Amino acid sequence: MKFQKNFNRVLEVFLVILMSILVVDVLLQVFSRYLLSSPSSFTDELAGFLLIWVGILGSAYVAGRHEHLAIDILIQRSSPARQRNLRFVIHAIILLFALGVMVVGGASLVYSRFVLDVKSAALQLPLGFVYSVLPISGAIIVYYEVIHMIDIKKSK
Repeated sequence: MKFQKNFNRVLEVFLVILMSILVVDVLLQVFSRYLLSSPSSFTDELAGFLLIWVGILGSAYVAGRHEHLAIDILIQRSSPARQRNLRFVIHAIILLFALGVMVVGGASLVYSRFVLDVKSAALQLPLGFVYSVLPISGAIIVYYEVIHMIDIKKSK
């Protein structure tokens, strides 16, 4: 559990740093657009990329902390044994989705962007770097879901 707490902390700090950069970037965009009357194209593109990273990586973080949006009416109305089984099945489905769509599909997308040498318009940044958040976040979700499933199996 110490590894998980440290991992959560590193992820929190990284997300705060990304969000801080995003705020500064948007402030620069507003400054250049309204005060200098010369909007900067790189700040607009960077804000979009940072928003992708914050959103997807943030969703992995909240999934690991059980703070994500969930509709749990069925679970609440079930017996304790059935609740345990339902939670296990839900975590297994999330794990399969993260593994199949985010890790495997995301890795394929990243690979194809690097092979095709696709770059962003303003920053000339390889889009493989931008899309790499998909398999990274997918792997983090898989890690968290395995932990959740083990915890469910251990609980009585």
